[in-house]
Amino acid sequence: MDTQKWIDAGYNLIVEFGPKLIAAILIWIIGSWIIKMILKGVKKAMSKAEYDESLKKFLLNLVNWILKIVLIIVVLGTVGIETTSFAAILAAAGLAIGLALQGSLGNFAGGVLIMIFKPIKIGDLIEAQGELGVVKEIEIFTTKLLTPTNKEVIIPNGALSNGNIVNYSTEGKLRVDLTFGVGYDSNIKQTKDVLMNVLTSNPKVLQDPAPTVNVSELADSSVNFAVRPWCTVADYWDVYFETHESVKKELDAAGIEIPYPHAVEIQKQG
Repeated sequence: MDTQKWIDAGYNLIVEFGPKLIAAILIWIIGSWIIKMILKGVKKAMSKAEYDESLKKFLLNLVNWILKIVLIIVVLGTVGIETTSFAAILAAAGLAIGLALQGSLGNFAGGVLIMIFKPIKIGDLIEAQGELGVVKEIEIFTTKLLTPTNKEVIIPNGALSNGNIVNYSTEGKLRVDLTFGVGYDSNIKQTKDVLMNVLTSNPKVLQDPAPTVNVSELADSSVNFAVRPWCTVADYWDVYFETHESVKKELDAAGIEIPYPHAVEIQKQG
């Protein structure tokens, strides 16, 4: 009698939950296949859009986990488990995590924007957040710069994406802004010729755009010339320092005075 009771109970259990279990298994199999196809499509779309590899990996994992959580909730609901409370717990947990990681989420969003719209890329010389350096690495939360003094600067992507970015590498060419002063007794045409010769004789100075030399100011003790050579980003500092050195040598050779501040002592007779 007891055995028959257990057999009947088992049979009733199978009749009641068997179809639900089979349906849940089918939903899991079909859902997993659909998730796989969705991820494949997302990956293909991101590859076509040339997303950054680190961003692709992060987004694929994020989409994968979201879809699997949804699939698990659907499977649990199919077998008769109440999922309303489960969904509410997930929503509350998501809200709590979002509030706790508010700053980090801002940096994450900034990293996504940088990787999608690509205002900067690795190897670019940029100025941002008061720092000047070459982009060394773009991560999902931060961007690393290498300064001219070989210091690594880590900038949060939230601040980077919301602030001004000066990208010196975008156009591939930079203008070097220099100013040199000569005495008022100097011949302007001769001085311009000497300065222009310094620029045209330097192989690192580009001829297109052409360098320029113009009088920029009649200062208190000097006539100042705006010297504007163009060069590649990689040659910027070489042109900057080499031009200063060459200008001093050539002006001295031409007998053109480079004025310097003079102190005048006035003595009052008592």
